[in-house]
Amino acid sequence: MSTSQVKSFNAPDETRTPPKAKMEIVNFGDMSIVRMICDPGWRWSEHIRPIAGTESCQGAHFTYVISGHFRTVMDDGTVDEIGPGDIAITPPGHDAMVVGDEPCVLFDFQGAIRKSDQAGE
Repeated sequence: MSTSQVKSFNAPDETRTPPKAKMEIVNFGDMSIVRMICDPGWRWSEHIRPIAGTESCQGAHFTYVISGHFRTVMDDGTVDEIGPGDIAITPPGHDAMVVGDEPCVLFDFQGAIRKSDQAGE
């Protein structure tokens, strides 16, 4: 990237709507940031696994939570719960879910979309 760029989630480059969630994607060359809004009851293993085709999420995530609460369960059983203001790094091999009865809004700076999803950018 040789020049400065400004973009907004008010006009994302792409919007995806998997079950019980909304993903707004802003791209800067080969870098992306995702604002994800997950409804209460959202769970990776229930709503994304059929799309991903893997037993657990194989993305590595660098996440900042704006509102709501989110839990990750690693394949080895390790559990992390994050809420507003928390920042987490989650390696591949996990399930994730919204905790409680309010939506979880988070920013994912890494891992919510695959590099191959950005082909042609």
